[in-house]
Amino acid sequence: MTIEMRADIDRERVAARAASSGGRVSADAASSLPLRMVVLFGAACGLSVANIYFAHPLLDAMARAFAIEPATIGIVVTVTQIGYALGLIFIVPLGDLMDRRRLVVGQAILSAAALTIVGTAPNTTILLTGMFAVGLLAVTVQVLVAFAASLAAPGERGRVVGMVTSGVVIGILLARFVSGVLADLGGWRSVYLTSAGLMLMMAGLLFRALPRHSSNATAASYPELLRSIVTLFRQEPVLRVRAILALLIFASFNVLWAPLALPLSAAPFSLSHTEIGMFGLAGVIGALAAGQAGRLADRGLGQTTTGLSLGLMLVAWLPIALMGVSLWALIAGVIVLDLAIQAVHVTSQSMLFAGRPEAHSRLVGAYMFFYSIGSASGAIAATHVYAHASWSGVCALGGAIGAVALLFWAATRHLVAKQPAGQAHRSKPRLVAD
Repeated sequence: MTIEMRADIDRERVAARAASSGGRVSADAASSLPLRMVVLFGAACGLSVANIYFAHPLLDAMARAFAIEPATIGIVVTVTQIGYALGLIFIVPLGDLMDRRRLVVGQAILSAAALTIVGTAPNTTILLTGMFAVGLLAVTVQVLVAFAASLAAPGERGRVVGMVTSGVVIGILLARFVSGVLADLGGWRSVYLTSAGLMLMMAGLLFRALPRHSSNATAASYPELLRSIVTLFRQEPVLRVRAILALLIFASFNVLWAPLALPLSAAPFSLSHTEIGMFGLAGVIGALAAGQAGRLADRGLGQTTTGLSLGLMLVAWLPIALMGVSLWALIAGVIVLDLAIQAVHVTSQSMLFAGRPEAHSRLVGAYMFFYSIGSASGAIAATHVYAHASWSGVCALGGAIGAVALLFWAATRHLVAKQPAGQAHRSKPRLVAD
């Protein structure tokens, strides 16, 4: 019997299990989620995901410290994203099989150890090994997102996912500012050692605050759980389409952010790490606005929101390309680009979480695997292009990715039915749009 068939049977027993579980929260027992819990989820996600992005404004300092060529320093980001991609496939699905609180706390503690390795790395090999481990363990973010989606009532799931995802994005963008400030005060290593201490504190807080969260009692084995991811791709057209969009939009995201420190730290700008990191604050404006995309998805406007956002993502590269003329143009482009990318991201997750509560962790893991591929590819491609074609080449690359994403959405929008994920394999989808 497959995971999905067993989950359908077990769903009938949810009420009885919830009443006798002694405080456990079943994966199917969706209810209104208090605001303080949503804020905690968002804060924990923001802190965890920041660990992946601390390196962006520090790439020049790392290149000097380890004698890495500027054209290849993007390998630091790429290795981190490779670890993240593997964690999405091999760790995140465990949230559908075991207590998510225990999984989250365990990852937070191990993340602190990995960050300590990076902060004390004596050579390039240890540095890259530590960054790989940081990426592998940072997938606790996706376990938390799936956790929050499972706890939320169906009518507010998009709003909750939007708020939690806003925490993720704010963590990504503030990471650049915080790492810049700490690096100027105590060197780039202090960034990772400080984060290690914060992760240990967060682990204790999550252990005390999060409810125990049981699986759907499907009795699936870990190998069967992994094999079922392939089944989900076959059954869910929304997953297939949104995964490709994730690859493209986050490739565009890292095409901007991975090499940005290189021109800003050089003449004629010669900005400090703190000043470079402040550009992340501009992106926070877009991230906060993008959080409202979840509400639109709850109203059935996911496809319309996606199309408009992808159009903005493409247009954003025009002011970004004018960085040499005005840094204010760059700031405007950053705001628009981050708003567009995060609106698509929030909408995609809201659509994925609309059904299949027994598979939330696997759905988000499979979706974010493509995000990680896009992020890694965008980082290494952008630093390589910058070394050979300067900032104009980077902007051309970003614009090309934006155009491909918009064309892909236009070509596939009628392939995805307006129905929750999980119903595609039970009934033939209607080919309709917003």
